[in-house]
Amino acid sequence: MIKNTQEGYVNIDHKHGITHVEFHHPQSNSLPGALLENLAHTIHRISHDGETKVIILKSAGEKVFCSGASFDELAAIKTEAEGLKFFSGFAHVINEMRKAPQLIIARIQGKCVGGGVGLAAAADYAIAVEGADVKLSELAVGIGPFVVGPAVERKIGIAAFSHLSIDAANWRSSDWAKRKGLYAELHADVAAMDDSINKLANTLCNSSPAAMAELKKIFWKGTEHWDELLKERAAISGKLILSDYSKNFIEKFKAKIQR
Repeated sequence: MIKNTQEGYVNIDHKHGITHVEFHHPQSNSLPGALLENLAHTIHRISHDGETKVIILKSAGEKVFCSGASFDELAAIKTEAEGLKFFSGFAHVINEMRKAPQLIIARIQGKCVGGGVGLAAAADYAIAVEGADVKLSELAVGIGPFVVGPAVERKIGIAAFSHLSIDAANWRSSDWAKRKGLYAELHADVAAMDDSINKLANTLCNSSPAAMAELKKIFWKGTEHWDELLKERAAISGKLILSDYSKNFIEKFKAKIQR
């Protein structure tokens, strides 16, 4: 399924038990509400189709895997209900990823910001290229990484998560992300990264689906309450984004990038 590139798209490519899910948005692979909804729906559907044994999550382009929330939509939020709805989009994607019985490999070909770090953390195995640096910029915006926080903390631990959350203006290197466990592998170039992804996907595709599903249950044990937890976290962000601080920050940021 491909949507108009002006709005972004989610594209599926299925071959020999491996389903590639590619998302794209012209604004640095940011995630507006419609794209989040599409991504969550797509992951839910393919996880139940019976033909998919392995899922590869990736984005189009070269320099940015995902820049997180769409600033255009953040600026348009006028009520707490609208804020809850928007941030719940991230919750739905993360919950669909964790509940899918298939193992999900994330292809991280560029930088991850905010929600993009959450997607990398929600994958079962992330393979990245050097230069795929990470940043949780939410505090600088006047909110916090509340929705993606449980996934990030689960993957890299509370200490590293707190470092990312507090130092919201600065990047952490791809090597840092590898050492902290966000990335399972880090490669010197895209060709090496893709070769590793293809080899792992093919190996998993020839493994027992039942065994992988049971493994995934173990990996995600203790997250059964996340449907409720991430919705509660979305409500926090949905309220804070209405503050004068957040509105002023977004206005200044948009003016800066439009120069």
